[in-house]
Amino acid sequence: MGRLEHYIPVGQRRLRCGYTTGTCAAAAARGAAAALLGGRWPAAVTLDTPAGIPVTAELLEPARGPGWASCAVEKDGGDDPDVTHGCLVYARVALREAPGVAIDGGPGVGRVTRAGLDQPVGAAAINSVPRRMIAGQLEAAARDFGYGGGFSVEISIPGGEALAKKTFNPRLGIEGGLSVLGTGGIVRPMSEDALIATTAAELSTLFAAGKRHVLVTPGNYGEAFSRDVLGLSLDSWALCSNYVGEAIDRAAALGFESFLLVGHLGKLIKVAAGAMNTHSHTADGRREALTAHAALCGADQALLGRLFACLTTDEAIPLLDRAGLREPVMASIARALQEVLTRRAGERMAIGALFFSNQYGILGRTAGAEALLAIHQHKEEQP
Repeated sequence: MGRLEHYIPVGQRRLRCGYTTGTCAAAAARGAAAALLGGRWPAAVTLDTPAGIPVTAELLEPARGPGWASCAVEKDGGDDPDVTHGCLVYARVALREAPGVAIDGGPGVGRVTRAGLDQPVGAAAINSVPRRMIAGQLEAAARDFGYGGGFSVEISIPGGEALAKKTFNPRLGIEGGLSVLGTGGIVRPMSEDALIATTAAELSTLFAAGKRHVLVTPGNYGEAFSRDVLGLSLDSWALCSNYVGEAIDRAAALGFESFLLVGHLGKLIKVAAGAMNTHSHTADGRREALTAHAALCGADQALLGRLFACLTTDEAIPLLDRAGLREPVMASIARALQEVLTRRAGERMAIGALFFSNQYGILGRTAGAEALLAIHQHKEEQP
């Protein structure tokens, strides 16, 4: 197995990172393409992940036929309690005359059946970043071997349908298998103590470097949105994972002057309802909170029933749009969120939040957010 030797220090402990199913799929695709175009199987391939950490993955189960090649990479979950750890992710690559890369899912990869997810209804549950990684690796192989045509690639995960029953895929409307995920390509260990300690260490490091205004996101989606859509500097940025309350407490204790939280509506609506640990095993309540805010804004009983049946917050946005209620409902959520954040932060630290959807963009911001966004848009205003 291509074991990743990248560790996160937590006090005197070190927790080992792994790599995502998306990284496995991209590595397998690169290996299959190299064999197909070059006539020889490499023992392993090395690729750079979006997180900037290189991964070397051993290629397993090689097979070839007329115009196609296939191989697998074993998923390395590191010290994360990941149900996909050790499973094989296969890529079957075929040549085609049409340019570009066509990506689909095979056995063990789920299909999207509900709107509001990363991929449209009917598509294989292979998220956007893994798709870009797969395409990038195939394009690199084409350059290496002077190939001018295109590729079709099928990703499969034997046993994925059974493993998916242990995940939230069925609740999200992903049927028939696992999702191919990973915004950074790297799996960070999900130990609660480790994650809280890592956030505390990041905040302490920023404070020691003279930073007094911190930008915090629960995960990589918030990081990417802050950088690519909002145009914010990441010089004073930290991850908090699901532990929003712990991050606020630590920042306030250190003496930060301000705290700007940027996250997906599906996360921050939980915070607006008072849940400071947003992990789905600990707190959900998204549909309940959204339905309550819609009721406060005058939604009728029929709409409330449809909102309550939504599996994701993204799925609810078109319903609110058709009723002309998106703006007042998002404003109501923002007011509740500001109240909860201010109560937790106390009077010494200014705090605000912005919430978004990857599909619909910025959805709302709290009263305290505008001034904090301006701080992080200009590096010269940070010490």
